[in-house]
Amino acid sequence: MGIRDAKKLVATIHLDTLRVDFDPHFKFKCLENCAKCCFELDIPLRDEDIIKIEDLGYNAWEFVDYSKMFYKRDKFVGYALKKRPFDGGCPFLMDDGRCKIYAHRPLACKLYPFLLVKHGNVIDVYVRDTDCPGIDHPEGSHVDYVFVLEYFKDVVDEYRKKLGYFDIHSSGQRT
Repeated sequence: MGIRDAKKLVATIHLDTLRVDFDPHFKFKCLENCAKCCFELDIPLRDEDIIKIEDLGYNAWEFVDYSKMFYKRDKFVGYALKKRPFDGGCPFLMDDGRCKIYAHRPLACKLYPFLLVKHGNVIDVYVRDTDCPGIDHPEGSHVDYVFVLEYFKDVVDEYRKKLGYFDIHSSGQRT
């Protein structure tokens, strides 16, 4: 296993109760204008990601790399986000290091540097062993309930629906 494949369990989300058990020694803070991941990652695009970006007025041919495909086991997951030919960065990265489509960015961008693995009624949250400067940042946050709402709400809502639970509102209240 390569260094980029190593991962560490940092939290467990219980889908029935929304209790979050987290590693009190781990913190994370996404650093504004860092953009390191915008150059280093190959981002898989789900159909939903492509549709959201197209709804902003972009043509899929502008941002989808149809020559690069992602699979989960033997199931096709999606194509990759194109890289800019002149520097290898994300096509939506602006000169100031911010994302042009931040509110509509692909799910893989929202989740990085985390990996969510569902089994049964829980989601284990792992952090990938990367050189992301936000990992263990002194001003970072624990992967607690508030963090889960901010970073993983869409994924948690999707799994809860599949299990017959209700959505969580951004206010933190269960419905």
